[in-house]
Amino acid sequence: MNENMVMRNEKLAQVVIKGLQSRNMSGYYVASREDAVKQALELIGEGSTVTMGGCQSAHDIGLIKALEDGNYNYIDRAKLSPREGLMAAYDSDVFLSSANAITSDGIMVNIDGNSNRVSCIAQGPRKVVFIVGMNKVCSDLDEAMKRARNVAAPANAQRFDVKTPCKETGKCFDCKSPDTICCQFLITRYSRHEGRIHVILVNDTLGF
Repeated sequence: MNENMVMRNEKLAQVVIKGLQSRNMSGYYVASREDAVKQALELIGEGSTVTMGGCQSAHDIGLIKALEDGNYNYIDRAKLSPREGLMAAYDSDVFLSSANAITSDGIMVNIDGNSNRVSCIAQGPRKVVFIVGMNKVCSDLDEAMKRARNVAAPANAQRFDVKTPCKETGKCFDCKSPDTICCQFLITRYSRHEGRIHVILVNDTLGF
């Protein structure tokens, strides 16, 4: 990555972290995927029960493999029924997620189809650890919503191979397709529970 871009990300991350802190959430900036795994494992703690939603970023940095290989109780939701996976997530020590977008002052936006991910972000798991690439930082909430709808949602529609207009065009049509993955929008602007939400900002392009 260009040296100037690295410096820009470092400076911008500090602005985001300050915004998160003002919202009773914790932020961390790491320079690489390897450092992101180390920071995440430190926050998770050995012996913890860990679940996640569809967090591509956790796979991108190698965190899931580290959990499976280490002294952690990682629950793979793919091996459970949807109901079992949701109940396990609600009762977990740590829930892993990413954000479809995050503003420079620390507001996160997430869109969900089945709502299992956004419901666990909102409540349930004791701790939520976000893995967020610097590619997802937006100037304000309006830009964050646009990114979530026009970048993240079409990419995920293509990944899941659903029948939505955005899968074909790469652009949101605010559709009401039976296959729409934009059923629930969660804006996380503050955490009432200190120490629950942790955001790891990674100097890399991660997820969608």
